[in-house]
Amino acid sequence: MSTPLRVAAYTYEHTEALFDGRVPIDGVDATFETAPLVSDIFRRTIERRYDVAEYGLTYFLRTFDLEDSPFLALPIFPNRNFRHSAVFVNTAAGIEKPQDLAGKTIGEFAMFGHDPGVWMKGIFSDAYGLTPDQSRWVIGGTDHPIPAFDWVPQPVPEGVDVRHAAEGETLGAMLESGEIDALISVDVPQALLNGSAKIARLFPEYESVERDYYRRTGIFPAMHIVAVPRELATQNDLMISIYRAFCEAKDLTQQKYRNGALKQHMGVITPWFSKHFEENRQLLGEDWWPYGLEANRKVVDTFLRYHHEQGLSKRLLTSEDIIVPALLGT
Repeated sequence: MSTPLRVAAYTYEHTEALFDGRVPIDGVDATFETAPLVSDIFRRTIERRYDVAEYGLTYFLRTFDLEDSPFLALPIFPNRNFRHSAVFVNTAAGIEKPQDLAGKTIGEFAMFGHDPGVWMKGIFSDAYGLTPDQSRWVIGGTDHPIPAFDWVPQPVPEGVDVRHAAEGETLGAMLESGEIDALISVDVPQALLNGSAKIARLFPEYESVERDYYRRTGIFPAMHIVAVPRELATQNDLMISIYRAFCEAKDLTQQKYRNGALKQHMGVITPWFSKHFEENRQLLGEDWWPYGLEANRKVVDTFLRYHHEQGLSKRLLTSEDIIVPALLGT
C-alpha cells in the first residue's frame, strides 16, 4: 500500500519531473503543491501543511532553537546560487569594496539573516573582516513592501542595529534615493534593471568573482533544503525513496543539457549558451548540482558556522544534527 504524502516545492526545471509524474516516488501516493512565492511554501511548512517541503536553510535552522524542533532535512538542495551578485550599492555612497560597508546602512530582504544574507555576511567576515555589528540594517521588501515575517523566529544578536522598513517603504526605492547605502537581496532592484545610474552592484564583474570563489573554496552556496517532520524521518525506506526521486528528477534535467550540447543547445533561447554550459561543466564537474551530504558537507557546515556566528543559532549545529539519519551516508 502506498503512503499518502503532501509534497511542496517550487517548480524549478529540476523538480518538474516530480510534478508531471515522469519520476514517481516509490511507495508513495504523492500530492504535489507549489506557490507563486517560495516563501509561501516556507510559511505553510511551519504551519505543518506538508509532509515533505522545500524549506529555506535559515528558516529551517531557526526551528532548532524551539523547545521541540519539528523538522530534519533531506540532503536535497533545490535552490542554490552564488551570491556576490546579490549585493547592491548606491553609487553616491562611496562604497567600492566590502570594507567600505562598515558604518553604512544596509537593507536586507525579508528578515535579518535571509539565506543570501547569511552567505554574504559570512563571506564578508571570512574574507574582509567585516561583521554585521559594523553596519546598520533595515529589513523589508525590495520593490514591494512586505510585513515582518512574524511566523518564523527573528533573533537579532546583541549589538546589531536592526529595524524594519516603515509601512509602504521599499528597499529598492530607499537605495536609489540614498536613504540606505547598500542592499543584500535575493531580488534584483527593478531600478537597476531599468538602467538607473544611482544603483550598481558591489561586484560589477560578479561572475568572475563567483567563479574565483568556487575555485578557492569548492563551495556552491545552497539556499534551501527539503524538510520532513521528525516523526516521518524515522521511516528509513520512505526517506530513501523520496531522496532518490528528487535525485532522479534532477539528473534528468542535467542529462537534458548534456545531450543538448550535441546540437549546440538549439532548443535553448539564450545565445552562446553552449559556451557557458561548457565553462560551467569544466569548473563544476559532471554533476554540477549535487545532492547528498558528502558532496555538500563543506557547504552545509559553512552555512551552519555562519548561522551561529551571526547570532541566528544558539549553538553550533553539525550536519549530523540536522540530516535524516538514513541519509547521512549519501
